[in-house]
Amino acid sequence: MARLLAPGLRPMWALTRYHDSRAMLNSSQFQFTVDSLTIRPDMPDSGLTYLESMLIDGNVHRRLRRLVASAFTPRHAQRLRPQMALIVAGLLDDLAANAVDGQVDLLEHFARPLPMDVLCGLMGIPASDRALWRSYGAAVSAGEGDRWSDVMPGVLESTRRAIEGRRTDPGADLISDLVRVQADDGDRLNDTEITGLIWLIMVAASTTADFVANAVLALLTHPLQREALRSGVVPMPRAVEELLRWCSLNVFTIPRYAREDLDLHGAPVKAGDPVVAALVAANRDPRVYPDPDRLDFDRPSGTPSSLTFAHGPHICIGAALARVLVEVALTGLQERFPGLASAAEPDGLKRVKDPGTWRLESLPVRLDPAPDQDGRRVDADTTVDER
Repeated sequence: MARLLAPGLRPMWALTRYHDSRAMLNSSQFQFTVDSLTIRPDMPDSGLTYLESMLIDGNVHRRLRRLVASAFTPRHAQRLRPQMALIVAGLLDDLAANAVDGQVDLLEHFARPLPMDVLCGLMGIPASDRALWRSYGAAVSAGEGDRWSDVMPGVLESTRRAIEGRRTDPGADLISDLVRVQADDGDRLNDTEITGLIWLIMVAASTTADFVANAVLALLTHPLQREALRSGVVPMPRAVEELLRWCSLNVFTIPRYAREDLDLHGAPVKAGDPVVAALVAANRDPRVYPDPDRLDFDRPSGTPSSLTFAHGPHICIGAALARVLVEVALTGLQERFPGLASAAEPDGLKRVKDPGTWRLESLPVRLDPAPDQDGRRVDADTTVDER
């Protein structure tokens, strides 16, 4: 247990051990409220109403999760894999087209547009609106609060139009699924609830961009693990699970608030105090993950999943979609550009100055291996790297 002080955020209690963090995330002693939004600055008022409709707890939250669960199952995510693969293929074409002398910023031209393009495809957003949604995704990924305010009204209007259209003419897309969903007792989502859910998915999808960049950099700097993945010795889903643990985007979870005064592992937590799980510590807890700083695709079966998607009632509803998307993205990259290599020294890459996330400002890469002094092509994976 530690007291966490971060610029721009109020003091928080942070749990650092895996099992303590997991228990807190699953405990009714802590609640998830709209105050949790303060972890992201400058949330414009035009979007707050919709987000408030989803950032609730207890029976109201259970009702919403029950209504939308069928649209976010692992089986449903797997059915969307071919559609995701087509979008990835198109973005890989764009990546090559934007390369200059074989070099390109993978974050800007692949990772950042990827999740929003996939989300627009899943929701059936018309092509005329997709540039706006990409702009929103780029603003979230870059952490630019002012741009949130600039693009939010347009995205809200696009969402409202989409919901209205699906009520009269439903299709095979996520918004149609949410409009059609009905519980046995006749309960349905209203438009505000659907819009709020889409907002949360949009924010979560945008952060997937930065995780993809983290994962690609991890593979580029761990050639033995990359070769095991590329050769098929390690299945992609297993690799993605370990990458989620090893290079999680988020430093800590969204705050939960204590419902009452309590003693939490020796710390005097007061009612209303924010409490978080420190993912960078919990996901590398040596009590759970032996040699935790090692990127290890061969961890034994039965090893607990990381807390990257949180745990308990508020576990990320889009976790299955995110897993499949990352699998498709990394598979597409390794198949299209097997010689992909970093175009900058890893130690020289800059990270965004954000106390809550661990993300790159850019990721310059070479799409083909560089020739050596004799003019031969040098594979990027010839360096031995154990960590």
